Amino acid sequence: MLLLLAPVCALAQTSVEVKEILDRLSRLEEENRVLANEVHALREQLTSAPAPPEVQAAGPPVTERLDVAEQRVNEQAQTKVEASQRLPIHLTGTLLFNSFLNGRYSGGQEYPASVQLTGGPSGSGASFRQTVMGLQFDGPTWAGAKIGGTLFMDFFGGSSSSLNHLVRLRIATLDLAWKNTTLSFGQDKPIISPREPNSLAQVGVSPLTGAGNLWVWQPQVRLEQRIALGDSAGLKAQVGVFETAETSNVVPAQYTSTQAPGRPGYEGRFDFWRDFGSGRRIEIAPGFHFSNSHVAGTSIPSEIYSVDWLMAPSSKLQFSGMFFDGKNISGLGSLHQGYTFLGETIVPIHAMGGWAQVSVPVTPRITFNVYSGEEADRAGGLVSGAIGRNLVTAANLFYRFAPNVLGSFEASQTRTTYIWIGNRLNNHYDLALAYLF
Repeated sequence: MLLLLAPVCALAQTSVEVKEILDRLSRLEEENRVLANEVHALREQLTSAPAPPEVQAAGPPVTERLDVAEQRVNEQAQTKVEASQRLPIHLTGTLLFNSFLNGRYSGGQEYPASVQLTGGPSGSGASFRQTVMGLQFDGPTWAGAKIGGTLFMDFFGGSSSSLNHLVRLRIATLDLAWKNTTLSFGQDKPIISPREPNSLAQVGVSPLTGAGNLWVWQPQVRLEQRIALGDSAGLKAQVGVFETAETSNVVPAQYTSTQAPGRPGYEGRFDFWRDFGSGRRIEIAPGFHFSNSHVAGTSIPSEIYSVDWLMAPSSKLQFSGMFFDGKNISGLGSLHQGYTFLGETIVPIHAMGGWAQVSVPVTPRITFNVYSGEEADRAGGLVSGAIGRNLVTAANLFYRFAPNVLGSFEASQTRTTYIWIGNRLNNHYDLALAYLF
């Protein structure tokens, strides 16, 4: 009987276990069904509701962002500027279009530095020749100094003909920069004249050339030392050797072969600055220049004392400029009369001048500039027909169409006084469009 009852008991036990398993599976299916409904409801809520800030900031999915980054890397590899020495190079510059209208005394020039004696027809035109292209170099470190450089060119060489524009070197520097010291080799403005007015009308040569702005770009070596005077003030001292442009001075034809083309000039500038925060700042910088011109076996001294400044009492107002006083200054880009031949005697011309600008950023897009400059040469050393005084007054309005697109309208008047002849006037109007890259 025990043998007969054993299979029956086993079958009964198995039936009970199977029932328990089926009941457990039913409960699990019901719980899964409830969880699935909750997940579906949460998905619908996330789809219809706006994402929280932290989710919005996260942006697209990681895989999508990686795809975009990879595409951009590939594009950069196709378009980047690369040096043969595998060092970084940055392309920069301004694509500049100018349309202009001149008065009768422009002498046929796009932007005359001084007024011509004789009048002619009014002139007008348009040009891209003031476009500027530049390269910025980042080099290695040597003796604790970071090596870098810049190179800027334009198309202002040649003539005003649209088919005769030549590439011309403007500014080039090679810098060795330590923490507080920089040694520079290059071609740039005189050390004593680093500032200039804001203008898109006159870029081929600096604004106010021959009217208070000593601008000529010449080879030079300079040493700069930066000294902190607290957290918000300091001194930037610069000294160097500047090659003067001696051939800019007009001499009688019989003495042309005796004129030295360039002479070393010794310059210094000491910029005291203080930053008050919120766009308020002040800078005052006295300077000096000493050199000698050689012509006809004679040495003519050149001495200049200067001061330039930048004053920003608020973020909505800036006042900048320069003043100088000296003799024989033509080698730095002034009027072409540093010295005069009076018979067998060579007389250095005493000159005084400078410029000032008021700049008002009206809005983030609109900036208004008014500037004026003058050079006055002492009449005692000048002959009839020489320029005794050259005065330029201008105003312009800058409008920023986009972060890298600027438009400008400028109106200016040049008044030139000729010894024993009188005044001549010329008006200039310029409409410019610039694309910064």
